[in-house]
Amino acid sequence: ELQHLASGRYWGDPAAPGSDNSDPLPAILDFKAQLDKAGVELLVVPVPAKAAIYPDKLTASLPASPSTPANLAEQDAAFIEVLKNNGVGMLDLTEDFLKARGEGLDTHCRTDTHWSPEGIRIASEKIAALVSQYPWAREQTRIPYSSESTEIQIRGDLAPADGALEKLPARRVTQTGTADSRTSPVVLLGDSHNLVFHSGGDMHTTGSGLPDQLGLTMGFPVDVVAVMGSGSTAARRSLARRKDNLAGKKLVIWCFSAREFTQGQGWAKVQVEIGRAHV
Repeated sequence: ELQHLASGRYWGDPAAPGSDNSDPLPAILDFKAQLDKAGVELLVVPVPAKAAIYPDKLTASLPASPSTPANLAEQDAAFIEVLKNNGVGMLDLTEDFLKARGEGLDTHCRTDTHWSPEGIRIASEKIAALVSQYPWAREQTRIPYSSESTEIQIRGDLAPADGALEKLPARRVTQTGTADSRTSPVVLLGDSHNLVFHSGGDMHTTGSGLPDQLGLTMGFPVDVVAVMGSGSTAARRSLARRKDNLAGKKLVIWCFSAREFTQGQGWAKVQVEIGRAHV
C-alpha cells in the first residue's frame, strides 16, 4: 500500500513499457468499451488506502486528521479525474472516509488489511444513491431485508496469532425475501473487499459485507464475482469464464483496493465476450 501511495503518476506514461500491463488506463477503458457496446453501465469504486485515511499512524510527526498536511491520495484522485474525463463512472470515497474518521468512525480495520463494516456501510449507501438514479433500478422488484446492530470479533491478517481479538461494530443483514442473486441486474466485481464480512471463513463472518449492505440499501441482491487476490485482471477473467455475455445485466460495480492500480497482478485487457444480442 505504501509503495502504491509513493508511486507517483502511474498511468499514460509514454516512456513506460507497453507489454508489461502496468498501466491501468487502457484495460479499464477497454472494459468500459465492451460494456458500452452491450448497454451495460460501469461504476468503478476504488477502496481508499488505509494510510491515506490514517497517515498520522505512519509517523508521530504528523497531526491527526483533518489537520494532516500530506494528501497521500493525491495521485489516486488525479487518476480518478482522468477516468471521469474518459466517461468512466467513478465513486471516490476518500473524502467520505475522512469525514467519517473525523466523526469517530473507523473506516478500516486496525488489525486487518481490509475496510471495516463501518467503511462498507458508508460505501454501500453512496453506491446505492448512485444506483437509484437509473430508471431500471427504480423499477426493480424489491425484496424484504432485515438488519441488526451487532459487534463482531476478528483476528485480522495483520495481527499476531496470539494477539487480542479486534472488536468491530457491524450491521448484520438478513435477506428475508426470496431472490436469486445470479439473476440480479447488478454485478459486483472485484477483490476480497467484496468478500470480507460476507463469505465467512478467512473473511471473518457473514451478513455484514458489501453484497449484504448493498442488498439492504438497494432492496435487491447483487451478483458477486469476486476473487481472493487481484481484483483487476483476475476478476475480469472470472467474469469472462461465465461465457454468458452478461445477459440481463444493467450495471457492473467494480470495487477493489486502490493499491491495485500499481501493486496488483497487472492490467491485461480481457475479452469478456459481450454483445448486444445477448443482453
